[in-house]
Amino acid sequence: MGIFSSINIAATGLSANRVRLDVISDNMANVNTTRTPEGGPFRRSRVIMRPRAESPFWRSPFLPQTLDNGIGRGVRVAEIQKDLSTENPLRWDPTHPDAIESGPRKGYVELPNVDIVTEMVDMISASRSYEANAQIIEGSKSIFRRALDIGGK
Repeated sequence: MGIFSSINIAATGLSANRVRLDVISDNMANVNTTRTPEGGPFRRSRVIMRPRAESPFWRSPFLPQTLDNGIGRGVRVAEIQKDLSTENPLRWDPTHPDAIESGPRKGYVELPNVDIVTEMVDMISASRSYEANAQIIEGSKSIFRRALDIGGK
């Protein structure tokens, strides 16, 4: 691993958690959106993260191939998925412009499947992950600074 690998890995975490916070903010902003351009109510989005793929940039010339494969390389945002598995709640409001006009659900409005409490918990988790990655970068900078001080004496 190179000298800046810890910073590079933490930077991937910062980027991924920034995207995660953006998606959570979008979910919270659309908690009352009953009509979207695609049709129907807003569907909650979620971020899917995966380990970073193998890259020659990360390959260490100092480690045997068998050890080098086990070293972390950070994360990446694989995709942003719509949550289609959670049912949209219904609210009785026959005067609403998006109320269902026929069938057994007549008069009900289909609301977004966004739960503010879940989004707040996810936001706290993403914020703490972001802070942890920022601390890793600060710690690495401190170690580098100390190494330069030792080398300069």
